[in-house]
Amino acid sequence: MRKIVGTVFVSLDGVMQAPGGVNEDITGGFAHGGWQFKFPDPAADATLGATFDGYDLLLGRRTYDIFAAYWPYVEGEEAKLGETFTNAGKYVLTRGDQPLEWENSHRLKSMDDVAALKEGDGPDLMIWGSSEVYPGLLSAGLLDRLTVMIYPLTLGDGKKLFGDGTPAGALRMVDHQVTPSGTIIATYEPAGPIPEGASVPPIATAREAERQRRMQEGTW
Repeated sequence: MRKIVGTVFVSLDGVMQAPGGVNEDITGGFAHGGWQFKFPDPAADATLGATFDGYDLLLGRRTYDIFAAYWPYVEGEEAKLGETFTNAGKYVLTRGDQPLEWENSHRLKSMDDVAALKEGDGPDLMIWGSSEVYPGLLSAGLLDRLTVMIYPLTLGDGKKLFGDGTPAGALRMVDHQVTPSGTIIATYEPAGPIPEGASVPPIATAREAERQRRMQEGTW
């Protein structure tokens, strides 16, 4: 059985859109493309270097389009990484029928297809970008590990890592690092439902009763 693992770059306010290039993803009027490269971090780069080889890729369709328009053509220092991505199997979760022309690309139509792929033999599956993939993977219990690289900035508007449809659930930290440049690198594994337990009990006062009434009415 394969494992499904993700590595994602996010801001402190949870935005993951377009870390790599100015025009990588301008949907929604996003104006901060390429933000990750404005915060160079050798320690974070060293961590990333260990994540590229030995994986197939699991991508959403938009991230696949970004990769397919760049990595097969890149030259210079990045050419080797481009070759690694080209040679890897690329599994694209998409409802559309658009051609997937990059070598070694395969279409997945549903989470059932992802589950079947995971049950098979082959390299582990690495997710890059692909914000819309995570809610479904978490809901289906298919995500095995997630490394979040949190950079020291806020971006305001933009696509979030955990968007609509993300289920409630617990995560267990299995590794962490804070780099000298201030990047937080934290790795998590799913840990089941949110534990049940005691919370701060309310105090039965007239003010609390009034507050509860207003919350129920939507006027609080």
